[in-house]
This record gives sequence, C-alpha cells and structure tokens, in this order.
Amino acid sequence: MSWMIVSDSSCEIRELAHPSAGVQFALVPFKIRVGEREYVDLATLNVPQMLQAMTDYNGASTTACPSPEEWAEFFLQADYCIALTISSNLSGSYNAAVAAREMVLEEHPEKKIFILDTLSCSGALAGAAELANKLIGEDQTFEDICFALQKFAESTHILFSLASFDNLAKNGRVSKVVGFIAGRLNMRVLGRRTPEGKIDFYFKTRGETRVLAKILEQMDEDGYDGVHPVLISECGNQTAARLLEHGILAKWPEAPVRIVPCSGLCSFYAQDQGIIITY
Repeated sequence: MSWMIVSDSSCEIRELAHPSAGVQFALVPFKIRVGEREYVDLATLNVPQMLQAMTDYNGASTTACPSPEEWAEFFLQADYCIALTISSNLSGSYNAAVAAREMVLEEHPEKKIFILDTLSCSGALAGAAELANKLIGEDQTFEDICFALQKFAESTHILFSLASFDNLAKNGRVSKVVGFIAGRLNMRVLGRRTPEGKIDFYFKTRGETRVLAKILEQMDEDGYDGVHPVLISECGNQTAARLLEHGILAKWPEAPVRIVPCSGLCSFYAQDQGIIITY
C-alpha cells in the first residue's frame, strides 16, 4: 500500500525526517514573479536574492499557485494521497488541488485522495505533514487520519510578525507613505489567523522586544500547553527567532521548539526580518 503526502510550497519543511514505510513526501511549488523574472519555490531557490529583487523592483510582485496538473502528477503516484494547502482564503492552491482530484478520480476511481485546507500556512502544513506521517506509521485508517488532520488544522494557531512593509505598500495593502514611515519608526506589526483562514493584523508596536513579548502573551492566552511542537519560521532574522525560542523555553521548559528558514512563498509575505510562529 503506497502513500503520498504532498503539500504546496507554503509548507516550511522540504522533507520528512523519518518517513514511515510506504510514504513519499513531495512539494508542488508556488511561483513568484518579480518584473519579468519568475522564481520557483523549490529547495534550490535563493530567497535573499529574490527578496532583494523585490526591493529593487518598483512595481508589485505577484505569486501564482500550483496548477491542477502539478497536483495530479503526484496524486497518480500512490494508492492513498493526502494533499495539504495554504488557506483557500489566501490562494487558489486548494481549488487547484480539488480540480486535480476530480481529474485523477475520473480515470482512477479506486484511489483515495484527501485535500486539507489548513486555513493557514507555513508551520501548519509542516505539522500536518508530520502528523499524517506518524499516523500512517501507526497503521491508522485513511478515514481516521483525515479526521485527525481536520481537527489539527482547526486547532492550530499561527502568528506573523512583520518588520518590512515594502511589499504590502507595493501591493496596495497599506499606503506607500504609511509603509515608509512604519519602516523608519522601527514598527512591528503582529498578525494572526482568523477562523476563516484570513490574516488579521491586530497589534503594532515599536521595536522587536515588545512584539516578541506580545507573542508569548498571545500563546498564553491561546492556552498553549508547553507540550505540542512550536515551529518558528524566520526570514533573515535568526536573532529574533532565537530570542523567541529562549522566551518560550523560559515559560514552558519542555516545549519542543524548532527554527527553520521561511520558504520562498512565506518569505514573499513575511519579508526581510519577518517571523512566523505556529503552535
């Protein structure tokens, strides 16, 4: 019995550390267009170079989600497929995966394909991939695994700390004047996932120390138990990621904390000095 866990590249892991027997893991990449140049979000992507190109380009950069054909290629490679996507309220990746499932099942109705709209991004997809791999290794049924992944997605919290507003300004999310002033004043903005899978920017302050303290406060308010994994994704900001890790371990000494670099797609949104935390 063969299994395929496939995620779009908003996922922050590029491979499973210990894949269970019969499990393959794959990514379908987003594309980031900066002017006339297209960057493909694979492990080989030079993220700092892409971010610099975005800064140098006067216009708005854009992203394109994986196509149905790219999803279908991986659905054809296993008996049981689990697909993980960024929130359907942020991208068309989920809809593309659904279209791919219909295409594949028309020719191969015996296949089992589950598509999880994580209502999130980044560490939520990484955590779902690792949970699916674990449950497959425990010989749980396809239906039980799908149910557990749905519950996982609904209970996951994610926070976004932004230090750069250039991309938001170029895409019209904030005015260029506000973006410029915020950058000069060393502002930090904290966002969180809404139940609908959108981003709510709900807190702003000056300086990184204050926003890191707010993250710890928010984790406490959300009922973090110090047991479940915490994934910190950083975009050129190892210092803040380490400080946050230190703060988490001071409050929850046994918390399993991991720091990884942001993928290309997540770097597009987090930008330089941004961090994303999933718990």
